[in-house]
Amino acid sequence: MIKVLIVDDDKLVRKGLISAMPWQDFNMQVVGEASNGEKALAFLEDNEVDLLLTDIAMPVMTGMELMKIVRTRYPLMHVVVLTFHKDFEHIQEALRLGAIDYIAKVQLEKEQFEVVLGRIASRIQEQTRGVVAPPASLQEQSPIACTEGYLLLSLNRTEKRNWANALPFPAVEQMKELDSNCWLWLSPACGEEQLVQQMTQLLSALPDSMLVVLTDIKGMTDKEIQRWVRDYGLEMVCFYDYHPDRPIVTASIRRNDATTSSVDADERLEKLKEDWLSPNWLYHDSNFQQSLELLKQLRLAKANLLGFLFALVHEWNRLFSPNGLEKLQLRQSFHSWLQVEQWFREVRKQIVQSTVRSHFSQEIVDCIMRGTQIMQADMKQQLTAAEVAQRLNMSRSYFNQCFKEIIGHPFNEYLRKLRMDKAKEHLLFTNRTILWIAEETGYMDEKYFSRIFRDQVGMLPSEFRQYHRHQPKEGR
Repeated sequence: MIKVLIVDDDKLVRKGLISAMPWQDFNMQVVGEASNGEKALAFLEDNEVDLLLTDIAMPVMTGMELMKIVRTRYPLMHVVVLTFHKDFEHIQEALRLGAIDYIAKVQLEKEQFEVVLGRIASRIQEQTRGVVAPPASLQEQSPIACTEGYLLLSLNRTEKRNWANALPFPAVEQMKELDSNCWLWLSPACGEEQLVQQMTQLLSALPDSMLVVLTDIKGMTDKEIQRWVRDYGLEMVCFYDYHPDRPIVTASIRRNDATTSSVDADERLEKLKEDWLSPNWLYHDSNFQQSLELLKQLRLAKANLLGFLFALVHEWNRLFSPNGLEKLQLRQSFHSWLQVEQWFREVRKQIVQSTVRSHFSQEIVDCIMRGTQIMQADMKQQLTAAEVAQRLNMSRSYFNQCFKEIIGHPFNEYLRKLRMDKAKEHLLFTNRTILWIAEETGYMDEKYFSRIFRDQVGMLPSEFRQYHRHQPKEGR
């Protein structure tokens, strides 16, 4: 049984999670709750916990601060971040600190409960099933005399492969296991060519594996090479450079790709985020390929990349779910950049199929998609079809015609749905007043907002908040 601790400063959120989520269906049990990081640490001192579900923004001690301490004191504990924040910086930091998943509170709709817990359970199982501890750190030894070494490694870091006993490895004395499924050979002075031939032949029997010719190692120790492999090689070279048609790559141990300053990288990543949230990559192959290449060139650490993808998925779901798009999900794991590219292609196909419903030109489709972005960003304002059409340089009548055919809903109906969905988020995950929520979603009159909400949802905003925060799971 996986024992769960829920940490959130909002008592209603904690109680809602405890009662609503199908914990037992996934062999989980909530054993405690806490309102901030300090109380969570106090609970952990006296109680066994396997999974920590924590908010980020809390008083006294934030979720990030809590995670830093948990990572040190309880290294085997799994952590999932629960937050209302959607900026990818928060996701990146959480994953860097060891979180196995990131869940925006806006995802926690009734129909998503099983999906969310199922994903978490799979990731826990993936991390714990069959995982063998990596080899211990090597001791410092005499500097290496040869200039090149050969790394044979697998993209799958969790499944232990007993290569040394199962495969006809070259009989070389200087052979060392640097990490799980990662072996280093140092060639004898006169047998380098023969060693490469033998290693190349082995690759055909090792799926999802690659051979790295490691250069500039002369004068380094085994321990220094192991440190490079663990800190850089496995994540950057193995992840980004693997291709089944080119299983042999060359990498210099004296050079890495961290040549861009953190400020420049952040600026480029922010620009890329804007590109991925625009419609251009959806309908133009050249834009799609360019955005993929620019993202790859950044060579983000895997935690940062996952954080970026989490943020995109959240925004895409917000933008396109009113069009009938089935909610997008991030894969449980990526072993290589090729899998990331394939995932982007699948997402692109899903979104395009949900949005392209007509014979309109690509230019018109792009305009309408930009219109939906304007509606998302400015729903607090008193938006009209005429105003949005003017911003897109279209006539109101033609804009309305195109909008209905491409999106599948009239302008006012689509805008009302956006506002109602945003209102539901605020009602479920904040304690803001009904008046504040009404104004944030574009309604200046609280009574009118409540009437519209009841017509659309079937209950008043206050009733919706109370029902979904307190209704037990079996009653939903």
